[in-house]
Amino acid sequence: MTKQERAEFVLKSLSRLYPNPKPALDFTSNFELVVSVLLSAQTTDKRVNIVTPELFRRANTPAKMMNLNEKEILEIIRTCGLAPQKAKAIVGLSKILVEKHGGEVPRTLEELEELPGVGHKTASVVMIQGFGIPAFPVDTHIHRLAKRWKLSSGKSVTETERDLKKLFPESTWIKLHLQIIYYGREHCTARGCNGNTCQICSILNGVMPKKKKQD
Repeated sequence: MTKQERAEFVLKSLSRLYPNPKPALDFTSNFELVVSVLLSAQTTDKRVNIVTPELFRRANTPAKMMNLNEKEILEIIRTCGLAPQKAKAIVGLSKILVEKHGGEVPRTLEELEELPGVGHKTASVVMIQGFGIPAFPVDTHIHRLAKRWKLSSGKSVTETERDLKKLFPESTWIKLHLQIIYYGREHCTARGCNGNTCQICSILNGVMPKKKKQD
């Protein structure tokens, strides 16, 4: 298969498995989305969804959040990885949103990436899930699978993002980003597939399942 044929096979396979993928994080506003995605770094979505209800009960807007101190936020999010840094970033980005953006989450990658604790991946997720603007945030699952499926060399997440954007139509990016993540979590995990085990890997890498012997 050519690289483009491999991409088309992946797209069709994932569309059958996950026709309507939904975001795993719980949020009711773009501000809650930014905070939730920030918290999800080195933390499971399940853990984030456990801590955010109390956090957002106390402060669900930038103005309210900036009035909490880091210690209060840290106490709520302490079970998340890198909690001290995240508490500081949440206070900092809330202040910037109030003072520079009128309390609203900006809708450009450049402005989002200026917020404390918000890198390119987080900003891309907000563009997709908050504004419906196509982007292709690459997490560890997408980076791993793109390399296993020989869609990218996997040298860096930046290169992987660039390669995937070239292979897949922009109209598919919003769904496909989630589809690959869910497949990576459920079928093609870091330890559960060596690049030949799961269905997509076995077909793309030419290792077909052995047929059972007939009696």
